[in-house]
Amino acid sequence: MQASWREWRWWWLALACGFTLRAVFALHHPRFDGDTLVYGDLAQNMWAHHVYGLTEGHVVRPTLIRLPGYPLFTALNFLLFGMGNYTALVWVQIVLALAGCWALARSLGRMWGPSAGLAMMWLACLCPFTAEYDALALTESLAMVCLVAVLVGLERWKATKRWRWVWIMGAASAFAVQLRPDRGLLTVVCLIGLFAVDWRKALRPALLVCLLVALPILGWTVRNKRVMHVWQPLAPKYANDPGEFVAMGFNRWYRTWAMEYWSTVNVYWLWDGAVVTLSDLPARAFDSPAQRQETARALAVYNRDQAASPANDAAFAKLARERTQTHPLRTYVWMPVGRLLDMWLRPRTEFFKLPLAWWRWSEHPGGSLVCAAYAGLNLLLLVAAKWAFWRKRELFAEPAVIAGIAFVVLRSLLLLTIDNSEQRYTVECWPVVLLCIAAWFAAKEKPSAQS
Repeated sequence: MQASWREWRWWWLALACGFTLRAVFALHHPRFDGDTLVYGDLAQNMWAHHVYGLTEGHVVRPTLIRLPGYPLFTALNFLLFGMGNYTALVWVQIVLALAGCWALARSLGRMWGPSAGLAMMWLACLCPFTAEYDALALTESLAMVCLVAVLVGLERWKATKRWRWVWIMGAASAFAVQLRPDRGLLTVVCLIGLFAVDWRKALRPALLVCLLVALPILGWTVRNKRVMHVWQPLAPKYANDPGEFVAMGFNRWYRTWAMEYWSTVNVYWLWDGAVVTLSDLPARAFDSPAQRQETARALAVYNRDQAASPANDAAFAKLARERTQTHPLRTYVWMPVGRLLDMWLRPRTEFFKLPLAWWRWSEHPGGSLVCAAYAGLNLLLLVAAKWAFWRKRELFAEPAVIAGIAFVVLRSLLLLTIDNSEQRYTVECWPVVLLCIAAWFAAKEKPSAQS
């Protein structure tokens, strides 16, 4: 009895430390801007005007640039805690995230023994990268909760064969898709896990999961056809409403040279609304002095109005064709791989008041030191996860773990196709990274499954 009390004491202490860490982020680094305000605007218009749309002046314009999952979550929190109360929303996310930490740790305890479960609890609660997003009103925290729900559901389905776990996995997969379209990968890995449990009996649960995922997509598609007059089952890649101009020439040109988060902030996010200077482009953006002059002319035309236009976009499309024809491997291989590495390895401090150019030590030594420490911790944990995966690979035959590894692999492959590098695109993989590290503490003898 005393040993049991010691075990639970450490679990509750880990939970308290995890809550404290997230409270520090929520209280001392509050940030409600950008996409958060878009979700808030959609949520308020749903309640006030019964329109899924954005406010433009005194008019609410219907839109389809964001899927309804997070706006609905935001609207529910506004209903319970007051319109515009993003702080309460963040605390709800923190509670859900800590519940996910507990559930995943308990699941690992059943698979690999109590030591692995307790290690996972501490890792999940104290990981600053995931804790940071739990304290932000963005989709990443809930996406990680959905991933945890699927992994725990797979472990429980294998142990008990109770259908309530299939319903939970289906609901989590369905909600994940409604957060952002790329979260449809969770449905894929859920199906992979189900067939890994028992491929002969996986058809019925797989069909139920697919049905639960398809129903909200069908409803969203019908709404878009009735309101926006287009067939759009998910959200468009470039977050554009029907009829809005998309600068595809610029996007293709950007992909030929952009690799780091610096370019995302100083070029990609500024396009079609702010000045972009030639000095913010790296040397690899030009293959020759003549191409540099051509790029400078195209930027000058854009900067006059600070707005993308078809004529100006054609100039960037021409540059993109020239650069791709000259160096196709750079466009289709080296730049995508570079962006993926930047998303995995860069210091995860983008929402802190820390320098973006953290490598310029002489300009801000204190801030650079903090960023370097974050980068070092990030690299250390990734190396530990990879080493554990290799040395303890016999443990990774569990369906839930197979699904988790599949999620990381598939998501990384998907990220090779995007234009802009952002660290938040890989943060959803961190529950699996931490799970791999916890394998170091697995019991030598496999514990019996608990119901």
